Amino acid sequence: MGGIMELREVTIESTEAFSGRLVKLRVDKVRLPDGRETTREVVVHRGAIAVVPLIDHDKVVMVRQYRQAAGEVLMEIPAGTLEVGEDPLICAERELHEEIGYRANKLTLMFRSYLAPGYSSEMLHTFLAEDLVNIGVERDADEFMEIVEIALEDAVGMIRSGEIKDAKTICGILMAQRELGRGL
Repeated sequence: MGGIMELREVTIESTEAFSGRLVKLRVDKVRLPDGRETTREVVVHRGAIAVVPLIDHDKVVMVRQYRQAAGEVLMEIPAGTLEVGEDPLICAERELHEEIGYRANKLTLMFRSYLAPGYSSEMLHTFLAEDLVNIGVERDADEFMEIVEIALEDAVGMIRSGEIKDAKTICGILMAQRELGRGL
């Protein structure tokens, strides 16, 4: 069986089809490993963070908010898009303050993941936030959300029951449970 280099596609040409506030759409013409050519549509995203904030080591602070793309209200961990060139840790600190009004004395990177590598470049940096201090919410003008505190075990149950559907939230909660030695 071949190596990684034999799987690699070579970009021949790239065209920007759309440029918005958060994403760009790029159409790439690529050469496949067998020499044939095809196109790939890529959503270019500067990356994001997600944070699992814990109070008293067993309660997750989450937000309930309407998501236009999903067409429904979702229960999520705090998250946000990186500014150009921003350190993910700084972004995590900012989003904790803006969305739920906390500062974490301990902020640990749990994992990094591509959200949809078949069509998007977005890399998500997921943190565990502990030893929280309430400093007051400072939301962006276009953010409407409700803050909810849920026992970690209840959040895991909500994943199983389908009440929590957001992938970053599911992964973050399950990894936090593992990090804390309470599961998996």
